[in-house]
Amino acid sequence: MTSAAYPRHVALWQEVEPRTPTTDLSHDRQHLERVYAWALRLASEAGVDPDLAGAAALLHDLVSVPKEDPGRQQASERSAEAAIELLQRAGYAAPEIEQIVEAIRTASWSRGLQPAAPLGALLQDADRLDAIGAIGIARTVACAQGMTARGRALRLYDPDDPLARRRPPDEGRNALDHFQTKLLRLAATMHLPTAREEAARRQATMLGFLEELARELDQSSGFPPVACSP
Repeated sequence: MTSAAYPRHVALWQEVEPRTPTTDLSHDRQHLERVYAWALRLASEAGVDPDLAGAAALLHDLVSVPKEDPGRQQASERSAEAAIELLQRAGYAAPEIEQIVEAIRTASWSRGLQPAAPLGALLQDADRLDAIGAIGIARTVACAQGMTARGRALRLYDPDDPLARRRPPDEGRNALDHFQTKLLRLAATMHLPTAREEAARRQATMLGFLEELARELDQSSGFPPVACSP
């Protein structure tokens, strides 16, 4: 998955691949591949060395913490700390490591931190693009399924108000409420013009999905059946 143009990425991937979860489809190898590809694509526009951009993308989810875990907000911090040794072994110099680690530390949505440098802004954009659009919808469902498998009481949507139009969204109970609490807010956080353009297109995909969902659920209303009066 790494580019042959960046030998240090190959060394990093050999370290990262065995650590990548195989039971979490929302943060699997393919997620890293997509974020990596976008990081390289955005590097020139951000004025960032693509070698550093790719390294940050490969390592940004190095420590996996389940979404429902109380320590979820510390995942980016833990990934940043764990990345240092891998970067050293791959041959990155101390100033390069400092930039990459700082970018990873600020990448997470749950931490709510603003990037301090262009590399961090690029990594945020690349990671957040993978959370929206068609792939974002698929990842939301995959994440919810993983949470239920770990014992979380979760359903796809609130049957009485699927789109949270008359109630506060509760993603801890309804998986698709994640759209309101996070996904539909991501497009406004993009830093780079190309990322903003792509995010707007992907947001339209999500809004179309929600509209179609409401239409299909409206067709299935009337359950459970009610016995007729004698």
